[in-house]
Amino acid sequence: MHCQRMIAKTLLTFAAALVTFAAQAQAPMYGNNISLETARKISAAAEAEARKNNWNVVIAVVDTGGHLVSLQRIDGTQYASVAVATQKAQSSVAYRRASKVFEDAVKVGGNPQLAFLPGAMPVEGGLPLIMDGKIVGAIGVSGVTSAQDGVIAKAGAESVK
Repeated sequence: MHCQRMIAKTLLTFAAALVTFAAQAQAPMYGNNISLETARKISAAAEAEARKNNWNVVIAVVDTGGHLVSLQRIDGTQYASVAVATQKAQSSVAYRRASKVFEDAVKVGGNPQLAFLPGAMPVEGGLPLIMDGKIVGAIGVSGVTSAQDGVIAKAGAESVK
């Protein structure tokens, strides 16, 4: 009986988190998938920001389905960042918002359950890519601090606005 109550309480908490999450400002709708040419332009802008700061990172660009379109790993970046950058991008495109939303939910404690949504990556560095008001994919960056990853991702995302 105790286990059933715990499960019920967990499900209610999870449902409340989903309602709160959905109530946030409406995110843009999905558009056509990002092209390889555009993904390369975004990656180049992100790489330029990383190199300017001497930050070794992985830069992942995914389409609207979360599938890799482009992946680069600057020499010297730990190999674990390949998976992390990809997951940040996939989280951003799946939930149509920055991965920092999940990080803030965990840090602030208002809705820590959001970090446990399937595919959610609660670490800054993932951003949806928006063209003509629609999401065409996402960028994810990993290799330095999450705030630094976010700076790099922003440089890439802003290159197509």
